[in-house]
Amino acid sequence: MPTTLTVSLDVNGETHSLEIEPQETLLHVLRERLNLTGTKANCEEGECGACTVLLDHRPVNSCLVLAVRAQGCHILTIEGLTADDRYAALRTAFTQEGAIQCGYCTPGFLLAAAALLDAHPNPTKDEIIRALSGNICRCTGYTKILKAVENSASGGEPR
Repeated sequence: MPTTLTVSLDVNGETHSLEIEPQETLLHVLRERLNLTGTKANCEEGECGACTVLLDHRPVNSCLVLAVRAQGCHILTIEGLTADDRYAALRTAFTQEGAIQCGYCTPGFLLAAAALLDAHPNPTKDEIIRALSGNICRCTGYTKILKAVENSASGGEPR
């Protein structure tokens, strides 16, 4: 019985064929095999959101997803999001609102916010809170993060 599996992963629009262990998480494969270290490893229990990526346009905790389960799905990491001009206003709003302190949680928040804005371009404050509720920040107190997402949704204009 083979100890590795061959998988093909679509990450940020590029296809990667990899030999992986069946128990490897998507987080581990992204960071250790593809060197996409913007996806952060923190709690590895699905509690903090630092490892958030988009799997078929939906935010997931990559620490809880087996890499083999991501085969056939489109995976978007923070590296892909930062290269995509569609999210420039969101990135700018985070900077302008001071929603970035240490930056460790920022990739997860940006990806969760991007998924929300893609699905609901003009979300309510409650929808924003719900969409970001799986992400923890120990520095900003959330107000600036919420404001950044609100401003991004309104085209950069303060609400």
